[in-house]
Amino acid sequence: MDSDKGSDQVERLKVVDTGRRRRWSEDEKLRIVLESLRAPRQVAATARRYGVSRSLLLRWRRLFRPEPLDAAGQHMAFVPARVAPAPGAPPGPIVPTNSGAIEIEFAAGVRMRITGAVDTATLTATVAALADGRPR
Repeated sequence: MDSDKGSDQVERLKVVDTGRRRRWSEDEKLRIVLESLRAPRQVAATARRYGVSRSLLLRWRRLFRPEPLDAAGQHMAFVPARVAPAPGAPPGPIVPTNSGAIEIEFAAGVRMRITGAVDTATLTATVAALADGRPR
């Protein structure tokens, strides 16, 4: 392009059609994945042979990998955990501790770090003041 902004010269651009993406059937993907698993270091060679990128072939391998099973033959998964009091134990009061830390970083770049025990009113006022950028 010309750096002169006052130039009346117009450039022509040629639009080149690059074609469509290749669509692979599940059977073709599976065949390519199995071929890439036959020997070590076959991912790059197999990807080159079929004209796909290594990252795409690795993604297919992850998709076709069977889900891990536990010792009982069941699929493993995460289960939500809950902390429950011991049966028959009365719930105790929540006692604040003097240890621990809270660190808050605001969008304006201000960072606040609180260590130890802080009462709710002080913390609320401090966060509000830092969020607004003006003291209360």
